[in-house]
Amino acid sequence: MINKIKRRVKKFIIEREDEIKASIGKQLCFSQKNITPKNLKDIEFKVFSQWGEDGIIEYLINKIPIKNNFFIEFGVEDYNESNTRFLMVNRNWSGCVIDGSIENIQYIKKSNYFWKYDLNPIHKFITKDNINDLIVKELSQLNVTDVGLLSVDIDGIDYWVLREIECISPEIIICEYNAIINNETPLTIPYDENFIRNDSHFSNLYWGANLKAYDVLLSNKGYVYVGSNSQNSNAFFIKKKLVEKYLSKLLVNSDAESSTFRESRDSKGNLNFIRGEGRLSVIKELNLFDLNTNSTKKIKDIFTVQ
Repeated sequence: MINKIKRRVKKFIIEREDEIKASIGKQLCFSQKNITPKNLKDIEFKVFSQWGEDGIIEYLINKIPIKNNFFIEFGVEDYNESNTRFLMVNRNWSGCVIDGSIENIQYIKKSNYFWKYDLNPIHKFITKDNINDLIVKELSQLNVTDVGLLSVDIDGIDYWVLREIECISPEIIICEYNAIINNETPLTIPYDENFIRNDSHFSNLYWGANLKAYDVLLSNKGYVYVGSNSQNSNAFFIKKKLVEKYLSKLLVNSDAESSTFRESRDSKGNLNFIRGEGRLSVIKELNLFDLNTNSTKKIKDIFTVQ
């Protein structure tokens, strides 16, 4: 009985905290309208996103026309920190979230917001071979023709999955990139449909692609890079014709900076706070795929590392 009461109290506190966050977020939306930003970092704020993505998304959907107020987000974990939750709560967007953990999907379905909004959680381990069929099937069941925003964050083969997506044409695409990988050449981890970040290397540093890889890929798909968050972890791409018409005054620095957050771990799984170029040294024996030469190389053969 005591444990049951504790669970109810905890759930009540979490729900009230979420309501307060959403209310503060709405006030930040109003304040944002008084800002003339030079770049995306000027209009960041965090409600449910990990960093300042909530503010960036709010700004972008206010500036460009969106045909379908529907989002898809990959790799949401338990959805407590995500790029689309505030969009759903604040703007009443509908959406689909996909995660490879059944426990995460069950948690989402038990959450208070699940019945309040048109949210469709899917348990699926995403690969480049199943992603189009998965999206088409879900949109067909929901009678949705396209999406306004796509957020890709599966901590692994993100580049390869995004490259395969042809069934939707979102106005906004958000990609999490690995900013410890130098941005001069488009690089990604080699494709492995069973890739799991935590299993690939104890450091938690070996995953994904650099910003250059996404920039080249999405440029060929008709998108323009408009900036990243302050932490240099999430890149925002908008359809070129929309950027030219609605976002031409934004200043974009195409030279990606390295991330400054320190998420590296030691062999026992403890944070060890390695910073700067030392992070690449930890994974120097692992491979990256060079998209210019279509070849696989060891990190130590691509970069000068100790």
